[in-house]
Amino acid sequence: MIAHKTPDKAFPVSWDQFHRDCRALSWRLNETGPFHAVVAITRGGLVPAAIVARELGVRVIDTVCIASYDHLHKSELKVLKGISDMTVKLGGGSGRNLLVVDDLVDTGATARVVRSMIPDAHFATVYAKPLGKPLVDTFITEVSQDTWIYFPWDLDLAFAPPLRDGAA
Repeated sequence: MIAHKTPDKAFPVSWDQFHRDCRALSWRLNETGPFHAVVAITRGGLVPAAIVARELGVRVIDTVCIASYDHLHKSELKVLKGISDMTVKLGGGSGRNLLVVDDLVDTGATARVVRSMIPDAHFATVYAKPLGKPLVDTFITEVSQDTWIYFPWDLDLAFAPPLRDGAA
């Protein structure tokens, strides 16, 4: 495992902001569909996939489970669960009419693995970093490569010192 470097920039995202961003993603995707199924990349893609599926009226939701890192360490990608055969069939075998959703595309490593499974699927993320951005078709917000996004499910309420006191 490779120890994760402390990010240069922190970008904390509240539940309210994340929900607004997921709905904005849905608005953009509504012009692109229709989609026969949503495939969430777990675990980060579960929440945005649920919101997007609701907004677009998609009832079939599948997951592809890939482990790549925890909050401290990055490791080799490992596919823990692939996309179901039924979902692949809905996408015509290559992913046509399937929507893949994740919270973030960072380096693009995870997106490359999933795209190799369903190359014609539409890939959407809420946030995108420059290295991964070419691998997604639709996203809402671009952040710099040296930014660490703190998602609401990873946060707890705590005191935050002012910037002038050295806060990130």
